[in-house]
Amino acid sequence: MLHWMTRPGWPGNLLALLAGAISPLAFAPFDIWPLAVLSIGLLYLVLRELRPAQAALRGWCYGFGTFAAGTSWVYVSIHDYGAASPALASLLTLGFVAGLGLFFALMSAVWARWVRRSEAPLADALAFAALWLLQEVFRGWFLTGFPWLYAGYSQLSGPLAGLAPVGGVWLISFVLALSAALIVNLEALRPHRSRYFAGLALLLAPWLAGLALQDRAWTQPAGKPLTVAAVQGNVEQNMKWDPQQLNAQLALYRDLSFSARQVDLLVWPETAIPVLRDMAQGYIGVMDRFARDRQSALITGVPLRQANDAGELRYYNAIIGIGDSQGTYLKQKLVPFGEYVPLQDMLRGLIAFFDLPMSDFARGPANQSPLLAKGYRIAPFICYEVVYPEFAATLAADSDILLTVSNDAWFGRSIGPLQHLQMAQMRALESGRWMIRATNNGVTVVIDPYGRVQQWLPQFEQGVLYGEATPMQGLTPYLQWRIWPLALLCALLLGWALLAGRMAKTL
Repeated sequence: MLHWMTRPGWPGNLLALLAGAISPLAFAPFDIWPLAVLSIGLLYLVLRELRPAQAALRGWCYGFGTFAAGTSWVYVSIHDYGAASPALASLLTLGFVAGLGLFFALMSAVWARWVRRSEAPLADALAFAALWLLQEVFRGWFLTGFPWLYAGYSQLSGPLAGLAPVGGVWLISFVLALSAALIVNLEALRPHRSRYFAGLALLLAPWLAGLALQDRAWTQPAGKPLTVAAVQGNVEQNMKWDPQQLNAQLALYRDLSFSARQVDLLVWPETAIPVLRDMAQGYIGVMDRFARDRQSALITGVPLRQANDAGELRYYNAIIGIGDSQGTYLKQKLVPFGEYVPLQDMLRGLIAFFDLPMSDFARGPANQSPLLAKGYRIAPFICYEVVYPEFAATLAADSDILLTVSNDAWFGRSIGPLQHLQMAQMRALESGRWMIRATNNGVTVVIDPYGRVQQWLPQFEQGVLYGEATPMQGLTPYLQWRIWPLALLCALLLGWALLAGRMAKTL
């Protein structure tokens, strides 16, 4: 009955496309987490009998469906704020989505060519889960990476959330892929009693462990809660870099802060000061004195220029601390086209999208120190940086509180900001630390160490969010070991599959 799904042809390709298209419904703002298992299970099912080239096409259909449905907000950025025509914005978005689909095409081709073990359903499921994770890791690294819509994020409110402090979003993704493949293969395992029960145990154990570990405290308070005020200016993106709007924006953040309650931490979003730091020294000095008078730490985003190690004067997207805080952090993970233009000698000047304001930032150096505020270490993330699990874990391990500032106006009223928030919540859960998230137009929140939003300021509203964040100490297993134990396991599983497949061909 299911043979039409697994054989070559457009019916199976269409099913793969639909399977990918439903996967974003497992993520924010929909959060129908069982669809993650269903989506991956359908892909696994329709790859069972294909040759490598056929599998590549089917995998691409799945990836295209996933990103067309889940990252269509790219069109908003290109059309609404990149001044591209609807036709050109559609074409660029289509190219972007089609390119991302190639990651699943590559995974599927490798699966069909070297890894698949149809004669051993249990080993086959394990190898598929390992390859799925390898695809996510590769996608988060290749050409600076696009670590969006990792399967594990779907479980932030699901039964597997308790695994995040143990192995991060990676472990949850692995378990989801393994579970999906095991469900498909259970019927094939049924004639072999011992293998069937082994498969059933392997299927149920991670879910039971995830439930058992929910709300487990992996870290401990390092001090009393700090009072927090996060300012959301709600400045429209088309006004953000308008020189005629500069004074109005500076006055906006100043006045909102002057009228705010006295708090320990006052946080402004990414580039809240939309002018180079050395051109706003007078304004920054006023805010520094204000924060010192209140015994507050004020942390804000501001672009700056300084010489790099080669002595070249470069521009950086930065966070600075003033008042009862100190330190400067230079953004390391830059957004292509938004903050730098790949192949800029070829692309700049072609269309307005390749000449966006502030699209010539340089990458900050690695191994920067955390910010200090009220005597505590603050791990800073600027916008896109919070979506990189391993990068974030490095900074989180050397901190007491997490802080991310962003300007999500680029997403418009799409689902992008809520997906971005979900990934920030996962970083808090993985590290067992409070996170303060200050954005230009939402979503501004305070997140507890279990990844739950405690205070929320609605999108597209101007205001100040008040809350508390407790400094935490100790390391979760994930912060201690990162991805390496799981990576070793996946390498062994894939090596085992490759070796077994080669041996089978020689016998």
